[in-house]
Amino acid sequence: MKKRIKLKGRIKTYIQFCIYLGVLLGVVDAAVFMIDVRAGVFLAGYIIFYFAITLSLYFYNKPVIMNELISFATEYGQIQRKLLRELDLPYALLDDNGKVLWTNAAFENIVHQPKGYKKSITSLFPTITRDRLPDNCGVDEAQYELEYEGNEYVAKFRKISLEEMAERSDMIDAEGYNGYLTAVYLYDETALRIALREVDDQSLAVGMIYLDNYDEALDGVEEVRRSLLIALIDRKVNKYISALDGICKKLEKDKYLIIMRKRMVAQLQESRFDLLEEVKMVNIGNEMAVTISIGVGLDGLSYAQNYEFSRNAIDLALGRGGDQAVIKTPESITYYGGKSQQVEKNTRVKARVKAQALREIITSKDQVLVMGHRMPDADSFGAAVGIYRIALTLGRKAHIVLNEVIPSIQPTVELFGSNQEYGDMIIGNQQAIEAAGSNTVLVVVDVNKPSITECPDLLKYCKSVVVLDHHRQSTETIENATLSYVEPYASSTCEMVSEILQYIYDNIRIRPEEADCMYSGIMIDTNNFMIKTGVRTFEAAAFLRRSGADVTRVRKLFREDAQGYKAKADAVSQAEIYKQYFAISICTADDLPSPTIIGAQAANELLNIRGIKASFVLTDYQGKIYISARSIDEVNVQLIMERMGGGGHLNTAACQMEGTGIIEAIGVLKRTIDSMSEMGEI
Repeated sequence: MKKRIKLKGRIKTYIQFCIYLGVLLGVVDAAVFMIDVRAGVFLAGYIIFYFAITLSLYFYNKPVIMNELISFATEYGQIQRKLLRELDLPYALLDDNGKVLWTNAAFENIVHQPKGYKKSITSLFPTITRDRLPDNCGVDEAQYELEYEGNEYVAKFRKISLEEMAERSDMIDAEGYNGYLTAVYLYDETALRIALREVDDQSLAVGMIYLDNYDEALDGVEEVRRSLLIALIDRKVNKYISALDGICKKLEKDKYLIIMRKRMVAQLQESRFDLLEEVKMVNIGNEMAVTISIGVGLDGLSYAQNYEFSRNAIDLALGRGGDQAVIKTPESITYYGGKSQQVEKNTRVKARVKAQALREIITSKDQVLVMGHRMPDADSFGAAVGIYRIALTLGRKAHIVLNEVIPSIQPTVELFGSNQEYGDMIIGNQQAIEAAGSNTVLVVVDVNKPSITECPDLLKYCKSVVVLDHHRQSTETIENATLSYVEPYASSTCEMVSEILQYIYDNIRIRPEEADCMYSGIMIDTNNFMIKTGVRTFEAAAFLRRSGADVTRVRKLFREDAQGYKAKADAVSQAEIYKQYFAISICTADDLPSPTIIGAQAANELLNIRGIKASFVLTDYQGKIYISARSIDEVNVQLIMERMGGGGHLNTAACQMEGTGIIEAIGVLKRTIDSMSEMGEI
């Protein structure tokens, strides 16, 4: 049945105004009747005449007015349709399933489809699936970035009701569609994105280059040729940076400041900072190859922030052992290189300076708390004992934070059990938190990652924190430390603490059990003085030997039982040789108290196999997969373990994996080795 067209809104009120006025006159006439009947009759006659004329005109003119309105609306709809059709902005309508119902000419030109295209929007833009449409993701509007035929667009989707489309009914047949349609607009931002990338590529990047072993390298060159070596290195660095259209300025004898465009940093990344290797090739008879560290900062809000990023990056590169490049941005830190062993420093100036600084910090406080890492080893506990002795010598109360005495350090802990002087030496986490205060200094040893310390919460309660560690730094570090002494070249933290002991106090006296404990830390971390052992390692061991350490007693402390020895032998015998150079095995020591220690020992034993460059032993313990990684000198296992969420040294590293089985963990390890080998990272 054909519906009648009805007026509504203000136009209806305007046309019917005469009738409303006549009704008002009728009310006035009633009031006049009450005053004067003759006047009321006269006015009533006038009102009847008024209504006769008004109604005649109303019913006569209404069809004419309606025809004029319909004609205007039709012409307006045609103009509107033409404008939408010829609109430069690409525009389309979709149904609730994402099917295209109508498109304008600009949209058709972009997608190269004829008028009347009725397929799903996903067939044009695969990333726009049905669940991403506004009606399906629970919003009225949505916006996505997409790429089509080399151009970049921002697609905006808006949910509109069919009632809003009533005036556009000549564009589509809305019959059969209930509820909502989706309007899609395409904004071409290709030129804008290109311009933004160009601006970003031209932004400033600040870098710093340090010569890691400047003094050591010059010591191996004849005095008359030293200036030549320095000149060749300067020329190599300046020529390399100039080729990148950058500026290189020498700040000190072994430090350079570089300025370049961000686009050039991308070239450095593509070449994996081959300047690291080129500098090593400078040789005029020097016994030691010169290595450099590079720190680059970019994407900061200001030039000053980029410079600060570069300083942080070079500190990270040096803290990780040098011979590598680090790029720092506000969002990420990227590492390159780091394949060579850091050269041991011959001078002890740094150790003396750090010792004096540590003494000043401890003497300014009333109490010292010492903390290592979770599941402490002999090096962690031995270093803590050394700091404990320093605190007592300086007349300060001290405690070692230790929650669980694991079997690997139980023999060394028992050395102090029978002596009443050490009665309150060891306390737990809760006791440490209660004891911490404004006059407490916390010394963290053998770890620089806050998440794996014995009590991470303790870092929040102590305003003064000292970090002593020999592990390479990673992205996660203990921030705002009052004193940080991290030396990756050191064999162990016990070696570092032994050096500090010699400078902290004149003729300091160490008890034999304390010397044994620290000596055992050096011995375990160096695998009986076979790994990362330098001149200063033996000097530290000699100091401890003079202080009362007994080699025979220490050896007895770490003898294994038959069950552990068999488990280690099984892990070695079942090892898989992967890609000729990598030994991978599983330590199935379920009934042992410390299977992870057995796994680490097995990894050390696997390096004795000829041709093996790196070994990995996996242990399933307490719902986690522990991976111990070892190498001699050709492979940086730290990089491999960092890729898997762990860390450590160039020759000694480890990681933990949760929520995975041991077979799956081996697969992840192999894929990591494959990927890093293909990229030349190991």
